[in-house]
Amino acid sequence: MEIKVQVAVVGGGPGGYAAAFMAADLGLSTALIDVESNPGGVCLYRGCIPSKALLHAAKVVSEAREAEAFGVTFGAPKIDAAKLSAWKDGVVGKLTGGLGQLSKQRKIQYVQGRGVFVDPGTIMVNPKTGSPHKVECEHAIIATGSRPATLPFLPLESPRVWNSTSALELKSVPPSLLVIGGGYIGLELGTVYAELGSKVTVVEMMPGLLPGADRDLVGLVQRRVQTRFDKILLETKVASVKEDPGGLRVRFDGKSAPQEQVFDAVLASVGRKPNSSGLGLESTKVKVDAKGFIEVDARRRTAEPRIFAIGDVAGEPMLAHKASHEGRVAAEVIAGKNVAFEPRAIPAVVFTDPEIAWCGLTETQAAAENKPVKVSRFPWAASGRALTLGRTDGVTKVLCDPETGRVLGVGIAGHGAGELISEGVLAIEMGARAEDLALSIHPHPTQSETLMEAAEAVEGFSTHLYRPKR
Repeated sequence: MEIKVQVAVVGGGPGGYAAAFMAADLGLSTALIDVESNPGGVCLYRGCIPSKALLHAAKVVSEAREAEAFGVTFGAPKIDAAKLSAWKDGVVGKLTGGLGQLSKQRKIQYVQGRGVFVDPGTIMVNPKTGSPHKVECEHAIIATGSRPATLPFLPLESPRVWNSTSALELKSVPPSLLVIGGGYIGLELGTVYAELGSKVTVVEMMPGLLPGADRDLVGLVQRRVQTRFDKILLETKVASVKEDPGGLRVRFDGKSAPQEQVFDAVLASVGRKPNSSGLGLESTKVKVDAKGFIEVDARRRTAEPRIFAIGDVAGEPMLAHKASHEGRVAAEVIAGKNVAFEPRAIPAVVFTDPEIAWCGLTETQAAAENKPVKVSRFPWAASGRALTLGRTDGVTKVLCDPETGRVLGVGIAGHGAGELISEGVLAIEMGARAEDLALSIHPHPTQSETLMEAAEAVEGFSTHLYRPKR
């Protein structure tokens, strides 16, 4: 079967389907190629959405337990892993099915299978069943995403060894679970299994959890997860993992290395690798760097003028919302619009409990670059709304240019931080000053007020925070 279109998108994740939808909306004939029956990609099928569904269930368990502090007592939770997994799968099914309908409504030709470039304008799609499809296009957008990185010493054939994909299947809740890697994936999934009943140990080779994030924000999360996890082993590596009849026997090396232990399951969460191999890129001029990322310019165009690349495969940060924005930019460029991918702030959210979110300049980055910055913090212990929620373990901070007051970065740790960070993104993109945030009336009582008060505190006039004049 042969298909001829103006734009062919290889990969149906948040970047790919956003690109295809935008191209179709701009009047370009479009084909979307993906191995799944509907668009969605790793994010919807095996990442963002299923993990957040399970994190919500974990949070319900946690909140039910903590409600005793204000006089509401529930019985011990009973976890039906099969029913919980089915609910999670139902959420995924509704979203991916909806994307399939949106694709049809836009008259996009959806081709299920794996796409390989024969030349810059020809893609052969090999489906699981049936004959190959030949897609000819004027332009192509590569949006093939990424996959979990592996560790060479793990017995990968063992059902006890998990990556993020297998952990989200929730086939069982193991009595003990070792999480290798203290990044966002490890902490999010570790939180899920800890609340569902596993004894969770996290091992991280760096001195702290969530390397790269500001330590004041991470500290709030670390203090809480220490009460949920069995152990957190910092500056420690896994030296070997061997399968025994009773589980996985693990040996550690490092500062906090315990004695050899046996775990019922091991989750490897040590990052992700771009899916740039096996695409036939050698038949094009597309360049791939040493880490496997496809090289692109500000318009997401590769060294092959007809081919663009977006999302995880095109470089850090590997975030779904960054991919979606890139996808729309690439489609607009193909349609002849004068646009480029030039964000001032890409928000990052870690959906732990409490959540961490940040955008723009971080204190860690400012210190590394020796960049002068004025930092103002508002502790959630002074927030009326946080008190009513029983969640005062939070902080909101604003980073400003010390001369102009312009907002350079925002960091938030606390309950629902991911829902609050977008105001910070807007402030940075609009070139707002701290005074602009402070003068914007925020509803009371809400957690969003913490951003207003952090901005007020830049000049030392926060209503609910007293700092003596020096």
